Amino acid sequence: MDRSLAWIPRTEFERVLDHVGDPHDRALAFAALTRVNTLYMITRAGSGHIGSSFSAADVVGWLLLEELDRPFEAGGDVYFSSKGHDAPGLYAAMIALGHLDEELLHRLRRIDGLPGHPDTGTPGMPFNTGSLGMGISKAKGLILAHRLAGRTSRVVVMTGDGELQEGQNWEALPSAARYGMGELTVVVDHNRLQSDTFVTDVSDLGDLRGKFTAAGWGVLRCDGHDPRQLQEAFARRAADHPDQPVVIIADTVKGGGCPTFAATSMVPGEWRYRHHSGAPSPADHDAAYRELTATAEEILARHGLAPLRPVVQAVDLPAKPAAVRLPELYGRLLTEAAHDDPGIVALDGDLVLDTGLIPFREAHPDRFVECGIAEQDMVSMAGGLAAGGMRPFVHSFSCFLHARPNEHIYNNATERRPVVYVGSLAGLLPAGPGHSHQAVRDVSALCAVPGLAILEPSHPAQLEAAVRYCRTTPDSVYLRLSSQPVPAELVELPPAPLVVGQGRVLRGAGAGPVAIGAGPVVLAQLLGAAELLAGRGVALTVVDLPWHNRIDPAWLSGLLTGARHLFVVEHQFDRGGQADLIARHLLETGAGDGTAFRGIGLTEVPRCGTEAEVLAAHGMDAAHLADLIGADVKG
Repeated sequence: MDRSLAWIPRTEFERVLDHVGDPHDRALAFAALTRVNTLYMITRAGSGHIGSSFSAADVVGWLLLEELDRPFEAGGDVYFSSKGHDAPGLYAAMIALGHLDEELLHRLRRIDGLPGHPDTGTPGMPFNTGSLGMGISKAKGLILAHRLAGRTSRVVVMTGDGELQEGQNWEALPSAARYGMGELTVVVDHNRLQSDTFVTDVSDLGDLRGKFTAAGWGVLRCDGHDPRQLQEAFARRAADHPDQPVVIIADTVKGGGCPTFAATSMVPGEWRYRHHSGAPSPADHDAAYRELTATAEEILARHGLAPLRPVVQAVDLPAKPAAVRLPELYGRLLTEAAHDDPGIVALDGDLVLDTGLIPFREAHPDRFVECGIAEQDMVSMAGGLAAGGMRPFVHSFSCFLHARPNEHIYNNATERRPVVYVGSLAGLLPAGPGHSHQAVRDVSALCAVPGLAILEPSHPAQLEAAVRYCRTTPDSVYLRLSSQPVPAELVELPPAPLVVGQGRVLRGAGAGPVAIGAGPVVLAQLLGAAELLAGRGVALTVVDLPWHNRIDPAWLSGLLTGARHLFVVEHQFDRGGQADLIARHLLETGAGDGTAFRGIGLTEVPRCGTEAEVLAAHGMDAAHLADLIGADVKG
């Protein structure tokens, strides 16, 4: 979709910094302009986190303009965001100050551009964040390294208040006090909202001041949108707590800086903040742009400066057509199942929208448990529910669901009680958020858990069968759900029996090469590759095998009868998954004699960018797969 968008060039920032003498007005104008560019970046990318970027903008502006000594330079003070959702806002500020190339303003969530969450591949980023709760621990290690190297630098870490639900934060506090880390300041962006809703309605932080004080930290509080209060807080930090780690609780408004996105504009009774992630609508974009530029213009006029001179250009915005997405369909299926089965309980990790659970939450509030950003607690709670005779369904993004609570998943499995783990956003795509959110090691991490089946449906009818299986099997299940649109050629596939370890032929049935995959992303590319190969005289048989760690020997043997080549394609790392499972079976049984085998998966940290860019970069798109398969077959 073509549309004209406006952004603020660096020359305008320089005009503000050079000619607005009052530091407080300068910081307010700077923050307003970085919000304009954040709005531009997220709108152009088609996704991002406006609310978190806007709530932190005034704190970031004050830090970079007035507090920190040579941030982002070797030997200077260190600043980074632990929550990571505010990366677009931080990028906008860094670009404005010349720490990043201005051209990157147009390349948020593009390959070789700026990733959706902070990554050390970006100049000035000391850590990869976006996986929450790690920042304070990383800062402590950095401070110890600086001490051992004989130098001292201040380290300032931004956290979210929702992020503080992660237990690692509280593990990190006492030793920082014990080591007298006066170099460390943590700023809590206290906007009172997390991904879905209000922090108090999920896991209230309670006496936040008392918790930090009990751990031996100095505690200060201020209005995070008021430069004067920020200045006073940092001055008091230096004067009153020079040898002590300090937390500054900065009270902010999510989406602050313009009424369109500000949480204070939510209507009474509205429980879900709508601007945590995603791109704004055209109407919201235009309203926010007017509000932000009006704020900056008022400050410029007060200091006798000419009006802003933004750059307006036509951009091609990403299209988001209506499509079937499995998490949304899954939510409706689970809600319907719970009407018939009073034992079904849904647990959520602060992702009720993305995991499709809003219908369940509304229909079965007594059996919906919002656990917040605390995956280990959620998984062990599910073990308790299973022990009490319930059938718990545990929900989060796949990248978070399998990793930190891995030991807890294993512990539940050793108790031999069925728990269903439902991971959305599974696989290489979407790639815009970056590798912290790309679940490409979940299968290998869980494939050896005893009594746990890993199942990845690719189309609506198969998902419906998978939910039935999850309700009745005595085993635990990891239901791996891609959040990408289901391709049209898969949407209307009719129901077929879901048999453990067996798949279904989607195209071809001859003695030519066979390609196996799971999920809508892989199968769409394989079907595209088959079409390309047909034009080259190669008849590729495409097979949908939804089981990642189960294989039926008799079915596989029948499938491979007469086949000279077998390819297994996975949108995850190429170790410990479906390809390894099938290769081991073929070697151990000799069933693969005469069949050449190749597994195709990721071999490096996944890239960030558009879907087409990232699939091509990893050789996982239809064109690359057709070339690879065709070369093997004809070689």
